[in-house]
Amino acid sequence: MAASMSSSVIPPTPSAADYADSGDRPLIPETSDPIGLFAQWMADARAAEPNDANAMSLATVDADGNPDVRIVLLKGVDASGFTFFTNLESAKGQHLAARPNAALGFHWKSLRRQVRVRGAITRVADAEADAYFASRAPQSRISAIASDQSRPMASRAVFEQRIAEVSTIYGDGPDIPRPDFWGGFRLTPTEIEFWQDQAFRMHDRLKLYRKGDGWVSLRLYP
Repeated sequence: MAASMSSSVIPPTPSAADYADSGDRPLIPETSDPIGLFAQWMADARAAEPNDANAMSLATVDADGNPDVRIVLLKGVDASGFTFFTNLESAKGQHLAARPNAALGFHWKSLRRQVRVRGAITRVADAEADAYFASRAPQSRISAIASDQSRPMASRAVFEQRIAEVSTIYGDGPDIPRPDFWGGFRLTPTEIEFWQDQAFRMHDRLKLYRKGDGWVSLRLYP
C-alpha cells in the first residue's frame, strides 16, 4: 500500500481570519475584448510576479488519446492568438502536428488570478520564427540546435559535447541560423475564461467564446 502524504506538507484551508486579512479583490470587468483584458492582466502580472509572468501550461493529446501538460513561455499575443516556440520534433511538437488543438492555462499566484484558453493550433510563418530565433541569446540558439528535445539522452556529458561542437561551428556571433526542426505555434482562441480569487471560495469567473466575428460573455458559478 502506498504511503499517504503527510497533511503537514499541504497548506491548510484558509480560515475566516485568513480571508479577512487578505481583503477584497475587484470583480472581473465586463468586456467584449478578451485579448485586451488579457493584455492588461499580463501587464499586472509582470509588475507583480517575481519571474516568468508569461509562463503558461500547455495541454496537448498524444497518439493514444492521453493528455499531456507542461509549462512553456508565451512569446506573443494579439488578435490572431497566443504564440509560443519550440522544437517541432519534441513531444509537444508532434502532438500539435497530429492533433492541432490545445489548451493554455495561466496562473498568477501573486494576483490570485487564472486565465484558461482553448483553441486551434497553426504553425507560425518561417519569417516570424526566424525573427524570434534571432532575438535569443547566442547560447540559447546553440542549445536549441544541439538538443534532441524530449528524446532519450545517454548522459549530460553527451549533450554538453554537442553544445561544444555546435559552438565551434557558429561561435557566439549574431549569425546562428534557425534549424528546420525549430519553429513556432499560434493558438487561435475559441474560448477564454478569466478567474479572480474571492474570499470564501466565492470566486469570480468570466467566460468568453467566439460567435461570428465577435465574442459572447457569460458569468460562471465558482
